[in-house]
Amino acid sequence: MPRNLNEPAFNLFSYARRGPGQRVRLSPTEIAQVARTVGRSPEVMVKVLSRGATDLAAVRKHVDYIDRKGTLDLETDDGQKVRGDEAGEDLLSDWDLEIDEHRSTSSLGSTQGKSPRLVHKVVFSMPAGTAPDKVLAAVRNFCREEFALKHRYVMVLHTDEPHPHVHVVIKAVSEEGVRLNIRKATLRGWRQDFARHLRELGVEANATPRAVRGENRTQKLDGIHRAQLRGDSRHMRERVMSAAVALTRGERIAEPGKGKLMETPRQVRHAWLEISEAMIASGQTAVVGQIQQFVAQMAPPRTEHEQMLERLRRHQEKVLSPEMQISK
Repeated sequence: MPRNLNEPAFNLFSYARRGPGQRVRLSPTEIAQVARTVGRSPEVMVKVLSRGATDLAAVRKHVDYIDRKGTLDLETDDGQKVRGDEAGEDLLSDWDLEIDEHRSTSSLGSTQGKSPRLVHKVVFSMPAGTAPDKVLAAVRNFCREEFALKHRYVMVLHTDEPHPHVHVVIKAVSEEGVRLNIRKATLRGWRQDFARHLRELGVEANATPRAVRGENRTQKLDGIHRAQLRGDSRHMRERVMSAAVALTRGERIAEPGKGKLMETPRQVRHAWLEISEAMIASGQTAVVGQIQQFVAQMAPPRTEHEQMLERLRRHQEKVLSPEMQISK
């Protein structure tokens, strides 16, 4: 089914909350977020790493990775910074993860379920050019607000890539025995809070759903995506070959899901039109031109097959002379 505009992806607009006369009403906070979005403020990223969180050996390996075998500071939930070969091991020992692991493995026989997570591994990231110390400070403030006196956690700042990012390891079971479950709504809230903490530190940051920004990147299974990055994805090879054959033959491949793909962007554009009208009605006209330009620049929705065709065409135009190019 097409996405409903009352769903969380459109909370930015409070689309369903209308005032007298059925007119969309925006709060000052929402107006500010609209301005950030159409002004293309940097978008925050919060990602949960799903693998290697259910056994202690894997958790030790991850901590060893994020502190670069004891060469980077581990910042703990009580504000201490520790470093060294044994720092990670001592930290995990203090968290009593051995007990949690024993409880989970001993209960599997009766439940026949999967091992529960011992920790959650989360990455907070900002685009290249953002001050790393501000990113770390924002994550620190976020964790204090979200987990202090509840869940144990540790964080490490990484600056070895263009985009500064912070790895956070959070103990899944709180000090009161309450398990932390991270759902899609949880991540949406974390992105918004992370962006807010960055702005409080003077860093331009925004947290909006991809659909709201007119992006329609095709979702893939994790395994397919990782194989694609390694360059050995059978799935992607087959899709690329299919696209190449269609390109050379001038064929169009029927894609049953395209109707649904097209519907969400139509709804997004309609929502932006409603917002533009609401801004005009409230006298907030300065950003209306930006909204119109923002919507005009939204890329048309394309399926994965169509995206491959476009990349193949661009590649073809680079390597072939005009008279050798295959007719589009």
